[in-house]
Amino acid sequence: MLAFFFEGSFMPNRYICSVLDEMRECLKTNNFSYLGGLIEEAQTLANRMEAKLHTISDYEYFEKRLKKLKAEVKKLERDDDI
Repeated sequence: MLAFFFEGSFMPNRYICSVLDEMRECLKTNNFSYLGGLIEEAQTLANRMEAKLHTISDYEYFEKRLKKLKAEVKKLERDDDI
């Protein structure tokens, strides 16, 4: 597992904002030697965020579908009891 040290503390997960801050620091110091790595890291973090949004969307869809199916089953059970 990759770990980074940020502001003197151990952070196993970084936020995209901290990566963007480091990119801004590259501009201030005109040291672009590690910019490529930061771009890759930002892309990875953005991809993870996008994947999580899709997961949440899928979960919400299936949760709604499950509620509809449960309601349908209850209705069918009531109709069967008549």
